[in-house]
Amino acid sequence: MKNYLFLMMSIFCISIIGCKNESNDPQATLSKFFDAMAKKDIASARKLCTEESKSMLDMMEIGMKMDTGKTETNKYDKEKVEFGEAKIEGDKATINVKPKEGGESLNFYLKKEKEEWKVAFDKNSMMEMGMDKMKSEGIENADSIAKSMDELKDMDLQEIKKMDMDSIRKDMRKSMLKLDSIKRLLKK
Repeated sequence: MKNYLFLMMSIFCISIIGCKNESNDPQATLSKFFDAMAKKDIASARKLCTEESKSMLDMMEIGMKMDTGKTETNKYDKEKVEFGEAKIEGDKATINVKPKEGGESLNFYLKKEKEEWKVAFDKNSMMEMGMDKMKSEGIENADSIAKSMDELKDMDLQEIKKMDMDSIRKDMRKSMLKLDSIKRLLKK
């Protein structure tokens, strides 16, 4: 009886150790996210994203419901992309995703929340993707734009009100032109 109990406990322990917990694998999380987005299953995608990403997914869901045709989910078809290796730095991970048939690669960012990897699909992560793209394309001032965006993010409303509005308008026009060029690059 002791041998039987020992054998059963051994099998149980080996099976637990052998099972890979996908919530601890950023690549598996991103793969599931791509599956959900390809199916336009925003509810499942939300479960795989950070808390900060909810508003971005809400906007995508509204676009899908309106069926404007602007919400491109075919870019999330896993058969058409290759996932790079996850680069993990503490509680953050980066995975490069590249289309199989040419095209530009993008870095997707993941963060650990409650000991699980979650896709960062929020506005800051999207800006970071755009900045990465600008740098890879050799666009000037990518670092200064990123720095300006970080500074604005950290300011409170009272500080913004004290700023010179004419200089803000000029900077906004320049930023809009830069964002338009980023948008064109991302559509390639």
